[in-house]
Amino acid sequence: MEWTATPKARLEIDGKRLEYACHGPAPDKAPTIVMLHEGLGCVALWRDFPKKVAEATGMGVFVYSRAGYGQSDPVDLPRSLDFMTHEATQVLPKVLDAIGAQKVILFGHSDGATIAAIHAGSVEDFRVRGLIVMAPHFFTEPMGLKAIAEAKAAYESGELKEKLARYHRDVDVAFHGWNGVWLDPDFKAWNVADVIDYIRVPILAIQGRDDQYGTLAQVQEIEGRSYAPVDMVVIDGCKHAPHLEAGDRVLAEVAEYCARLERIEAAEVETA
Repeated sequence: MEWTATPKARLEIDGKRLEYACHGPAPDKAPTIVMLHEGLGCVALWRDFPKKVAEATGMGVFVYSRAGYGQSDPVDLPRSLDFMTHEATQVLPKVLDAIGAQKVILFGHSDGATIAAIHAGSVEDFRVRGLIVMAPHFFTEPMGLKAIAEAKAAYESGELKEKLARYHRDVDVAFHGWNGVWLDPDFKAWNVADVIDYIRVPILAIQGRDDQYGTLAQVQEIEGRSYAPVDMVVIDGCKHAPHLEAGDRVLAEVAEYCARLERIEAAEVETA
């Protein structure tokens, strides 16, 4: 693979070609922040935020579009109801192998935050040194499902589909692969909060107070269950995309968290 913001080829994982972009130093030069997008996201929809994260932290940043999103290869629908667990335990480890990851901070948004948390709590992966979750989901909530149903109506009216089609190679696969799972009647019982019990790396949890897809109960679940240190950041006047709605605040929190992790690791080396 090429460690560049504009690679000529894609990363192939399990027969699927995944688009990606890299910023800052390569994995053999510095820790790597691996960014996992939201349920309708992709590389392009992060905009310039990954580059800003690399600049603010001095670390490398790797961002990719999961299969079915952005310019990555599509997937067959319907997705299984445990697709986030599958991504976390079966796909993400192979992505980390493929990029030569050595020291990793997982940074996920929305569904991507859930995938990052599941990996940190389910996979014995000593490369993972930290976890940043932004607007994570650990269980369904009526208000969140209502917002997802409203997204379906907006998509079917054509307005949302037109916007998303600019970013996704197969917009129907991207949208229905996400929306179809969340609105499946059997998904109402979905709950993966038990993974928090097994996370053993410091956690930075970021949530907009006015998030339309999840209440503060999602991040409070982390505070209540985690045996690892947790830094909680709740941003007033902010909805589901803190990195876009309050970018400077999020960058500052991420930079401080990453610097603190490096200080902790340096101290551990000195006392070893």
